[in-house]
Amino acid sequence: MDEEVMNLQIRKFLKRVGITAQREIEKAVRDGLDSGILSGTETLSTRMTLTVPQLSMDINIDGDISLE
Repeated sequence: MDEEVMNLQIRKFLKRVGITAQREIEKAVRDGLDSGILSGTETLSTRMTLTVPQLSMDINIDGDISLE
């Protein structure tokens, strides 16, 4: 195993996850504001799940996103 290659591949994957997640959250918040589900003052509870089936790995990462 090449540690450097693995590290670069993990970083590449996480960058793609981060960009995609941000885009989807922003879209969902805009839609929520447009539909009246959100007022814009909420703090949203969040959970990201990372799964690697070959390693039997399933990790939840919890957090909050404040809209104000």
